[in-house]
Amino acid sequence: MHKINAYILGFRKISISFSNPKSFSIEKLLIKSGCKTLTINSYTTKDEDSFLVFLNDDISIKSYCYVYYDGMQIKASYTKLFITSEFNNRFFYDGNLGLTYTREFSTFRMWSPAATHVSLLLYKNGDPDIPETPIEKSMNEVNGLWSIILNCDLKDYFYTYKIHVYDFINETVDPYAVAVGINGFRGAVIDLKETNPANWHEDSSPLLKHHTDAIIYETSVRDISMHPNSGVIHKGKFLGLTEDNTFSDKDISTGLSHIKELGVTHIQFMPFYDFSNISTDEKNPQNYSWGYDPQNYNVPEGIYSTNPYKPKCRILELKKMIQHLHSNELRINMDVVYNHLYHKTDNSFEKIFPGYYFRFNEDGSFSNGSGCGNDTASEHSMMRKFIIDSIIYWIREYHIDGFRFDLMGLHDIETMKTVYTIVSNLNKSIMLYGEGWNLNTSLLENIKATQLNAAKIPGIGFFNDTIRDTIKGNVFVQKDRGFVNGKEGLEDIIKACIAGCTITISNFKSIYTSPNQSINYVSCHDNNTLWDKLEFSNKDDTLGDRKNMVKLANGIILTSQGVPFLHSGVEFCRTKEGIDDSVNACDRINTLDYDRKAEFLDVFNYYKGLIKLRREHPAFRMISAEDIKSNLEFINDTPKNIVAFLLKNHANEDAWEKILVAYNANKTTATIDVPKATWHQIIDKSTAGTNILRTFSSDKVEIEGISMSVFYSN
Repeated sequence: MHKINAYILGFRKISISFSNPKSFSIEKLLIKSGCKTLTINSYTTKDEDSFLVFLNDDISIKSYCYVYYDGMQIKASYTKLFITSEFNNRFFYDGNLGLTYTREFSTFRMWSPAATHVSLLLYKNGDPDIPETPIEKSMNEVNGLWSIILNCDLKDYFYTYKIHVYDFINETVDPYAVAVGINGFRGAVIDLKETNPANWHEDSSPLLKHHTDAIIYETSVRDISMHPNSGVIHKGKFLGLTEDNTFSDKDISTGLSHIKELGVTHIQFMPFYDFSNISTDEKNPQNYSWGYDPQNYNVPEGIYSTNPYKPKCRILELKKMIQHLHSNELRINMDVVYNHLYHKTDNSFEKIFPGYYFRFNEDGSFSNGSGCGNDTASEHSMMRKFIIDSIIYWIREYHIDGFRFDLMGLHDIETMKTVYTIVSNLNKSIMLYGEGWNLNTSLLENIKATQLNAAKIPGIGFFNDTIRDTIKGNVFVQKDRGFVNGKEGLEDIIKACIAGCTITISNFKSIYTSPNQSINYVSCHDNNTLWDKLEFSNKDDTLGDRKNMVKLANGIILTSQGVPFLHSGVEFCRTKEGIDDSVNACDRINTLDYDRKAEFLDVFNYYKGLIKLRREHPAFRMISAEDIKSNLEFINDTPKNIVAFLLKNHANEDAWEKILVAYNANKTTATIDVPKATWHQIIDKSTAGTNILRTFSSDKVEIEGISMSVFYSN
């Protein structure tokens, strides 16, 4: 018995492999496209176990293609056809997709070369649970583009597409929908101008000269305000972050007031596009999730609005939040998850064109590098177009300032390069960065957007797991320790991280081409919080020691070259009671506990001082590897578990000629030799900021145990 695999490489070319190629006989081979038998022109040996078969007739993409041999039937895969210029020259569409609305007419466009018939279904209700017979209108096709123009005012109608494809009839929401009904099942026909808050046209982003000027604060729209003692009226809603001067009953700032007091420049919001209705039911949002389960990419999530039944409400309220944050000098970075969808088949992409928008393994199963059952195929031109169109839409319609790409290593380099080029032409201050992990997806290693390929996409930033794990220990091993919590021999790696991993130090080779690429962090929404990690790894240490480890950990982050990133709540020792993946945990676990802020107010004030120092002193924010090489000098011969360095020459036009920074991970005070000068100390173990704590002239400085110290000299 032969084992056969077949891949369509062109409309008249198939690659067929056999487990026993020596016995292959062309006379036994039959190829069918739908019901049509295709005549074979010729064949040639491709390699030792496969052949290239050339046909006289075109394979029709509207039917599955089957190969028959010696009584066996195998479905030929279209996957390799989809990346060919032959396929794209015939079917790629570079125009607008989705709905274009005016009062006089509405145009609907949907792309599916595989479909044999497509209808537009119009509803008066956005809720499928309400019985209704839709108005059905047949759409017309040209080279895979299905469209229809209706010359009437359809405002306030809802719509879906009914698609006949590969012997199935699917009804689905438009993947390009920008407004939806409850739970995202139906697109909504609206006038987007009616979703703009007053003076929206005057909304502008705060100035960002260089990406290294950013200080990113990650939070969730819900988690930032849901605490019972937050003092926020619109808890868990977009509007919650439009409320000023909110305080707990302990007179502790909360919500937006808390973020402003801390002093960060950017809020990175965890997903706020439309979540899967299965994980988050907008009618009854008891089962809340963080949203790493996309359903409608271009629509805000309804549970964050005050009325998810009204399509315009969620859009208007998100814009109000963005406008208010911009007016408070905060930029917004959006967490986007284009690498997978909630369900591998029950989604609009797979219903419109099965097999095109996703990657597949050799055996025909869905590629699963995401761990969510499916990986989108960014290398396919129309999936790439969707990602780009979606990013541009969020920038233009919502004034988004940056994008964090979830599992970015699953995307291909060409897609990320194209996104960067187009976004830079729109606005050079927009940030693009993501998780560059090398995951097991069916994509060649050399074209993945991973950290290993960072030099190929120099405009894109990467979460720096080297600095993360070096500071506190491996995130996947609870008891593993790092520099701040007791592991020895990490001084050289810490030095490389201080330089933004842009220069080679000792045996540690550089990773990034510039500090813009290094997103420096010790904790984020994934894995244990920093506090919980320390409780696992250092359970026998005192509360005071663990607090000092928290201070030192992000002290390193905020004084290293690159782009600092803070997980919300780390500034007051946030705990999730040891839960490492709280993606769908209750509010008690995920919300920011402002009562805990009152308990750890000294840590909060320390972080606030560190942020003030970084924002006021550009020496910590150099913009090139060359600047770092010229102006960063490490202090040699320090005791073990101590790293110290100088930022010199008024680095990056800093007002201070020299800045001395020292980290001591030991539990005891240590003395280090430094250049003789008059030093002004501004940060010690308990106090951080820019005010002078003491002044002295010496060639030695003392650094307290588990702490950082910062001095300057002019």
